Amino acid sequence: MATLRASWMIFWFVIITVILIPVQWVLVVFKLPMARWLPYYYHRLIGWILGLRIHLDGNVRKKTPVLFVVNHISWMDVIVLSAIAPLSFVAKKEISTWRGVKLLAKLQRTIFVDRERRTESHKTASEIAQRLDEGDCIVLFPEGTSSDGNGVLPFKSALFGAASEAGGETYVQTGALAYTALGGLPLGRRTRPLVAWYGDMEMGSHIWALLKAGPLDVHVRVGEPVTLSEFGDRKALAHYTEGVIRGDVSELLSLRPHEKQLPLPVDGQ
Repeated sequence: MATLRASWMIFWFVIITVILIPVQWVLVVFKLPMARWLPYYYHRLIGWILGLRIHLDGNVRKKTPVLFVVNHISWMDVIVLSAIAPLSFVAKKEISTWRGVKLLAKLQRTIFVDRERRTESHKTASEIAQRLDEGDCIVLFPEGTSSDGNGVLPFKSALFGAASEAGGETYVQTGALAYTALGGLPLGRRTRPLVAWYGDMEMGSHIWALLKAGPLDVHVRVGEPVTLSEFGDRKALAHYTEGVIRGDVSELLSLRPHEKQLPLPVDGQ
C-alpha cells in the first residue's frame, strides 16, 4: 500500500507539473503579476497530494517587500513555505545545474548564490534588494545548508545586507520550521532525520522513502515583522533572527503546540 500511495502521488505531481510548466514560463517571460501567485497555488495543491499537514502560527506580511528568514531542513521546505505565501527563494548555485529541479527553481524566480565565493555575496545581495524593491517576498536560508531537523545551525550574515540595499522599507520576518510527525507517529531526535535531507544524501531515494512513510505534519511559526533600522547593521539583525528561530524551533519540537492547520489546497488565510 505504501508503494501504491507513493506512486499515486508521483503520478499526479508529474501530470500537474507538466501542465503548469508552460503556463508559468509564459507568465515569467512576460513578467505578468500572476507569475508570483501560480507557484503558491501549485504548491498548495502539491502539498495536499503529498498529504502535508501544515500547522501555521502567524502570517507573512502581505503587499510589502519581505525578507523571510527561515531554518532549512529538507527539500520539503520549499513546498511547505510556498504553500503559505507567494514567494521566491535564495538557493545555492549548484541547484541551477540539477536536472529537472533547476527548471522548477527558475520558474519560481529563484535567486542563485555561489556560497564558495565570498566576492559574490554583494552581487547576490544587490539582486535580492532589487527583487525586494519590486515587492517580492524572498526566502533566505541563512544557515547556508540544511540540518538534521533537531536544531538550528549558525547563521551567515552576508546576505542580510540586502535589507539595507533595498530602496524602500523592507520588513524582515522569521520563520521557524519543525517536522513533528510522520505517518501519524511523533518524530523524535532519532527519527526526525528521516524527514531531513542533509549532507551527501541522494535525493531520489530520500523522496521515495519519505513519500512511502505516510502523511507528514510540519509546524511553521512566523515572527512579527521588524526592520534593519531597528538593529543598526546586518550582523545584529542576523544575531536577532537566529535567536528567535532557535527559540521557536526548540519550543515547537518540545511542546508540539496546536496551531491552526492550513487547509490544502483551499486558501484558509
